[in-house]
Amino acid sequence: MEQINQFINRLLSRKDFQERYAQLKNEILSHREVQAFLREHEGKITDSMLERSLIKLYEFIQQSKHCERCPNLDRCTNLLKGYHPHLILQGNAITIQYDRCPTKVKYDERKRQESLIQSLFVPREILQASLSDVDLADDGRMKAIELAEQFVANYEPGKKMKGLYLYGSFGVGKTYILGAIANALAKKNISSLIVYVPEFFRELKGSWQDQTMNEKLEYVKKVPILMLDDLGAESMSSWVRDDLLGPILQYRMFENLPTFFTSNFDLQRLAHHLTYSQRGEEEQMKAARIMERIRYLSHPVEIKGRNRRLDKNS
Repeated sequence: MEQINQFINRLLSRKDFQERYAQLKNEILSHREVQAFLREHEGKITDSMLERSLIKLYEFIQQSKHCERCPNLDRCTNLLKGYHPHLILQGNAITIQYDRCPTKVKYDERKRQESLIQSLFVPREILQASLSDVDLADDGRMKAIELAEQFVANYEPGKKMKGLYLYGSFGVGKTYILGAIANALAKKNISSLIVYVPEFFRELKGSWQDQTMNEKLEYVKKVPILMLDDLGAESMSSWVRDDLLGPILQYRMFENLPTFFTSNFDLQRLAHHLTYSQRGEEEQMKAARIMERIRYLSHPVEIKGRNRRLDKNS
């Protein structure tokens, strides 16, 4: 069997191979970015270094071209997805250093922000919301956005600050505004938690069996910024009101932890909802305690307008 070095020597002696090699070398060395690199390191790079580094230079040219015409991160064809190459001089060789491309930088920043926005049972698209995209044409939105921007600008851990109690009809954008606030906070490296209340309370009921209810309840009580979405849509019982909702709000009130709410009910109708349990029990005093905590924690803002969910489906 012919040894590999003999095969290479025989290949190099072929005229057609030498011509192709010379043509490829000329294309590599005439590439504008390679030429710029050689000018930058003039006097440091020898002919033998160039010969040894031709494969790396060829790799660089192929990868850098991909970056120039890359449509998005998902369709990146580089060796390392989301990374583009830079030529560097390392000892007696030219090699490649891969750095994150601008698209990858934006993607990673987006992921970092999303990691700061935790959510329980909230639609994923809500986590992409932006305050700048909120439609200000309808009543209440302007006030809500003004208060939201003030909160984001002035928030400091431990500082006594009120959240918002956003109320209004179905589909007017209350939850979207919560997501937009969470995103604005994430850009300042401030974490928050958005919780869809009816599903969360059902989750807690089911947690009796695996003994995780107290752990989940403690976590929600203590997050820096809590957003309770669709309060009042849950089936009300004395246990839900007094043993789940009550302790959450009590702790956050005492610890000055900002809390946001959305609801289809204004405060008066929410008080009525909290007063009567599924069994028809009337407990006005206990409901009043919950309402006192909600008023302490938030500014009520009514959101009006058309049902955007219907607009999407029409």
